[in-house]
Amino acid sequence: MNTTAIDNEPCALRAWAEARMIYLELTDGRIVGFPADRFKTLRAATQEQLKQVTIEVNGYALRWETLDEDLTVAGVVAGRFQLPLPEQAA
Repeated sequence: MNTTAIDNEPCALRAWAEARMIYLELTDGRIVGFPADRFKTLRAATQEQLKQVTIEVNGYALRWETLDEDLTVAGVVAGRFQLPLPEQAA
C-alpha cells in the first residue's frame, strides 16, 4: 500500500471559536483547541472576527477571510505557534 505524506496529516471537519479559543474537530475524532492569542493577527481580532473561521483546502487549512489569515491544521496540531504563552500571574 502506498500512502502520501498528506494522508497522514491531520484533517479538520469543522472549526469554531469560543472565548478567544479556536477549536478544531479532526477526522480521527480528536478535538484540538488553541488560544487565538498565540498568533499575531488573531490576537488583534475581535471575538466576532474569530468566529468567522472557515475550513479550506479539503480540511487541511483554516481561513479568516476578513483578517486575511491562514493557518495549517498540521501546524496547529503540532503546536507551531507564532507567539509564546502569556506569562501567568503569580
